[in-house]
Amino acid sequence: MTTGIEIERRPLGASAVEAPRIMLGCGNFGGVGSAPEFFGRGQSEQEAFALMDAAWELGITHFDTADAYGGGRSEAAIGRWSRSRGVRPQLTTKTYNPMDAGADRGLTRARIERQLASSLDRLGVDRVDLYLAHEFDPDVPLEETLATLEDLVDDGAIGAYGVSNFDASQLERAAALGSPACVQNSYSLLERTDELDLLPLCARRGLGYVAFGPLAGGWLTGKYRRGADFPAGSRMTQRPEPYRRFLRDGVFDALEELERRAAERGISTAGLALAWLLAEPRVGAAVVGPSRPEHLRPVREALAHPLSASERDELSELFA
Repeated sequence: MTTGIEIERRPLGASAVEAPRIMLGCGNFGGVGSAPEFFGRGQSEQEAFALMDAAWELGITHFDTADAYGGGRSEAAIGRWSRSRGVRPQLTTKTYNPMDAGADRGLTRARIERQLASSLDRLGVDRVDLYLAHEFDPDVPLEETLATLEDLVDDGAIGAYGVSNFDASQLERAAALGSPACVQNSYSLLERTDELDLLPLCARRGLGYVAFGPLAGGWLTGKYRRGADFPAGSRMTQRPEPYRRFLRDGVFDALEELERRAAERGISTAGLALAWLLAEPRVGAAVVGPSRPEHLRPVREALAHPLSASERDELSELFA
C-alpha cells in the first residue's frame, strides 16, 4: 500500500507525539458515534475497510476512534484492518461514554485503566499514540483523572493524553493540574464557539487543538438544500438534534455563497470549508469522517488549494 500525498505533521502541544494535520475519523464504523441506539448500524466492516484503504493510500495514516464508537466495533474493525493489511496507523482513542445502554460511564482511575486495556485488545496494539478523556466528568475529581492519564504515559501504554468536548474553563483547570497535549473539540465555519476563549487559551498554554466535525455533519458539503428534503441516511435523518439550529435562511444564504466561491476556485464546497479550517494557524489537525472513499476528495482539494489569511477572513465574515 502506498501513500498519495505528503501531509504536514505538527507536534501535539508540548508532547513528544507528532500528528498529521488530517486524521481519519472512524466514529461511524459499526454505529453512529457513541449512541447505543445505533450500535451495529453505520458503516459495515466491508465499508470501513474500503474507507481505511482509501485513506491510507491518500496519505492519511492517523485514525481517530473511541471505545464507545459502535460499542467497540470501530476499534475492532481498525484492529482487524491493521492485521489484514500489515500496517500500523497512528491511533487516537477515547473513553468516558458507556459501551452499551446499561454500562457505566466516567473517568475514575479504575474505569480508565479497564477501558484502555479493552481498547488495546480490540485495536490489537500494546499502546496508543493519543488517549483522550471524551468529555468532562463532573462526578470524578479532575485530579484523579489526570493523575491516571499521567501514569499511563509513564507506563508507556499511551504516548500522550488530552481531552475532548471541554470548554475553556474546564481546559484551563486541566492545564493547571496536568500536562494535556491537546483538546479535541467541534470546530467549523458553522461552529465557532471556541474562537472566543478556547483557541486563545491553547495558544497561551501551548496546547494542541484538534478539530472534529469540520464539515458540520454534512452541512458544509452542499448536501442540504433550502426547502429540500434531507437525503436518506444523512445525519439530519439519523441524529438531527445537534444541527437543527442551522435550519434558517441566514445559514442557507451563507452556504449558497460558499458554494459559489468554491466553484470559482474549481473545488468542492467541502474542500473550501476544510481549507478554511486548515488556514487557522492554531488548529493543529482536523478529523474528517467521510462515509465513502470518494468523500476523501475534499482533503486533497484543501491541501492543494490553501487559503491566505485574507481569504480565510472573508469566509469567516460570511458565516459570522
